[in-house]
Amino acid sequence: MSHVDGVPRRVTIGDVARAAGVSPSTASRALTGQGYAAASVKLRVLAAADRLGYVPDDIARSLKRRTSRLVGVVISDLRNQFYADLAAGIEQVLGEAGYQMVLVNDDGDRDRELQGARTLLAMRVPGAIVTPLSPEAGALLTAQGVRVVEVDRQMAQTQCDAVLVDSEHGARAATTHLLELGHRRIAFLIDELEWTTGVGRLAGYKAALRSAKVRFDQKLVARVGFGSGDAATALSTLLDAQPDVTAVFAANNLMASGVWQELQRRRLRVPRDISLVAFDDLPWMTMVQPAVSAVSQPVVAMGARAAELLLARLSGEFTGPPKTDWLTPTFERRGSTRKVSG
Repeated sequence: MSHVDGVPRRVTIGDVARAAGVSPSTASRALTGQGYAAASVKLRVLAAADRLGYVPDDIARSLKRRTSRLVGVVISDLRNQFYADLAAGIEQVLGEAGYQMVLVNDDGDRDRELQGARTLLAMRVPGAIVTPLSPEAGALLTAQGVRVVEVDRQMAQTQCDAVLVDSEHGARAATTHLLELGHRRIAFLIDELEWTTGVGRLAGYKAALRSAKVRFDQKLVARVGFGSGDAATALSTLLDAQPDVTAVFAANNLMASGVWQELQRRRLRVPRDISLVAFDDLPWMTMVQPAVSAVSQPVVAMGARAAELLLARLSGEFTGPPKTDWLTPTFERRGSTRKVSG
């Protein structure tokens, strides 16, 4: 680190060149290995760079060459374990391929998602993986030649690849489990019905009811915001209006947390008084008593597959039309469900 008037300044290639007694272009060739530099010169430049603490400016280099080893990853909520696991799966594959992940947390806000996409364009990333809130971010990126893979949700099927979990299959399995235990009044809490995840989970719930010849009741479906507190409030309102409910299906992990809290507040015993199933399987669900029956998504594998698909696009290994890869969830039966008494 250099100093100007006592203020720290980043060491530049010019500083390294002066310290090694060579030109900046020679120092650059010695450091990057691109172009000729005598072995003795290379050793002198590397020693100077090490002594000064020089760190290459990869972003500036990518802007100059119009290439980058950076991949953008736009996710919806870093506080949610689901997205943290998703990012971990992505990073593992990218790292092994020599790419660095640039993480953008849009916090469930469409404007922030678009701003994140613009930031990635400014950084000249060749590819991005997005958990889309709307079609706009993906469209903005693809219009500028950025390869995009949507993950978890799909908004731009004709424009970019996607890796999704079969939400309908998972929701149908969870609802069928409750129906087999004799439940007929099953409350269903869902967030966004405009997203492919919400559409699929509601479809799975309805399909299971049809198979069991149980009439679908719209009054048992509650639209919920993004937080666990919203889920608790929605469940409270629903149970007040529909006191004959014997089971609750929370369609994501945040809603499951809010449902659990509301059931505890009401002193309803799970599963003696009411059964509970969730979509998403987080560690806390096996730490509480009873453990929560849940649809388990292969989240890390989903992130890894999205990264593999993106890398195949970037390398030219895959050049076909946009494709969608589907992963299958599993239903984990635990202690939060039981047969309807009486």
